[in-house]
Amino acid sequence: MKVQILDAEALKAISPASLAACARGNGWRKNGTYGEHADVYIGENAPEIVVPRTDLLGDYASVVSRLIDIFSEVTRRDSFVIYRELAGADHDVVRVRMIRAEEDGCIPIDEGITLVSQSREMLLAAACATRSPRPVYRAGANREATEYMKRVRLGQTEHGSFVVALMAPVPPILQPALDESWTNYDEEPYERQVTRRLVQALEASNEAVEQAHSGDGARAFERAVASGVSANLCGAVARLTEHSRELEISVSWAKTRPTPEGQSSIRFSASDADAFKEAERIFRSREPRAGIPLFGIVYRLARKKYETEGQVTFRVDLDGKTQSVNSLLDQRNYSVAIHAHEKRNPVIVSGDLERIKQRWRITNATVREITGDEDGESASSEAESAAP
Repeated sequence: MKVQILDAEALKAISPASLAACARGNGWRKNGTYGEHADVYIGENAPEIVVPRTDLLGDYASVVSRLIDIFSEVTRRDSFVIYRELAGADHDVVRVRMIRAEEDGCIPIDEGITLVSQSREMLLAAACATRSPRPVYRAGANREATEYMKRVRLGQTEHGSFVVALMAPVPPILQPALDESWTNYDEEPYERQVTRRLVQALEASNEAVEQAHSGDGARAFERAVASGVSANLCGAVARLTEHSRELEISVSWAKTRPTPEGQSSIRFSASDADAFKEAERIFRSREPRAGIPLFGIVYRLARKKYETEGQVTFRVDLDGKTQSVNSLLDQRNYSVAIHAHEKRNPVIVSGDLERIKQRWRITNATVREITGDEDGESASSEAESAAP
């Protein structure tokens, strides 16, 4: 079926780089120039076409419309399919497809909101992990990732269960590669690194989930952090997966920056959601907590002869439980800890709390002794109210 696209603004949204990439991808090759602002392309068993190099031409929309008709006729595909291909030719298109038992293409509105918001969170997690993979990221703390997300567009809905399309920007390649292999990751622009990191992280998390089903998920998810897996990504995929029978996430690579493969695809099932939730919980439980105050007692002291710093173990109230927390204290704070231990006075220890495997540690710690003149219960409340 031939569909004619009449919206001039929609036609002007197609970039010259997309037109040229589509021509090359369908067998045309550049054979010369036409005037000052266009190139002539020829192809085997295909008509000669003129592809503009700028979208500032007065008749640019009509030129794009004619090229869409030619591409449609030569490739025997619907004009709207060609238009959609051109619209995404200069973007890496991330498609998140929720596959449900009922295939009418509709889902409840609340699930639709979740699908869009968590698709965004998933891509943001990959953007944060692009430069330096970590187990947890704070929302908004990565300025580069935040600025990148402002340039991501939400594409038109597509047929096939329910699909969210994220149009991720990618600069066009200026010099074609001599071979068809993947460009070295570090040599890619940040925008392409993000989508490559997303695919790497999803593939690694898929493998980790399989390991989780066989009882070795914890170590598998820890290893996957280097590939971009984080609590943020796990949480987003968990919330996407639990609402569908099956979840498919694919990336169609921008034709203006060619890759050895046209598309990458990863699938998850509803049974994977719990493993992702548990991985998210474990990652977040180990996240350092900056400037947290803890109420407790000095349990153990250790300092070698002639050293000024000392190791201290505190017994504190943490998340509603009594936990042991270790800290290396400087001379002044170690002296406060000694006095509190001798007098059996409680303390408030403040610093950056982190979990190392099965142990808690607090760094940059300061210790305040609670003397008999102070009420222990009020001091505990003080610590709780100051905690994040």
